[in-house]
Amino acid sequence: MYYQTNYGSPIGNMVIVCDEEKSHIIGMWFERQKYFLGGLKEEPVMQEDIPVLRKALDWLDAYFAGKKPLISELPLAPEGGKFRQDVWDILCEIPYGSVTTYGEIAKKMAAKMGRRTMSAQAVGGAVAHNPISVVIPCHRVLGTGGGLTGYAGGIDKKIKLLEHEGVEWNTIR
Repeated sequence: MYYQTNYGSPIGNMVIVCDEEKSHIIGMWFERQKYFLGGLKEEPVMQEDIPVLRKALDWLDAYFAGKKPLISELPLAPEGGKFRQDVWDILCEIPYGSVTTYGEIAKKMAAKMGRRTMSAQAVGGAVAHNPISVVIPCHRVLGTGGGLTGYAGGIDKKIKLLEHEGVEWNTIR
């Protein structure tokens, strides 16, 4: 059984889900985003009084208030295979106010896997399936040349998140 609470962010409503033990955040999605509740084996049950969910709400409050809460402040347990987990770990290394590209992440993944090259599209698939939006900052990943390609929550939300963090994405090209 999973448990959820809702969060009304300045850029859209979000659903936050914790695991059965009520100890880890396993998902955080904008309502109606692509892959919404992806990977969950059952519908979460609404229960707002769970400490780990409260902690996630506080983290989001701080973030949207302009603070820079640490990812490590939340116990995260996104569900996914090793490749996706490794990509999501790289996403967690992107600092506030910074961006990277799918190609740069692909280079890091190739090095990690002992390969000469790695497909940026494979990385894009892993980024797109990130189940913990905002906290695991997939919005900080751009296409080649700074293009605003792909964001499961919608490009409009990606732009708002980047602007909130002070990234002038339209000058990156």
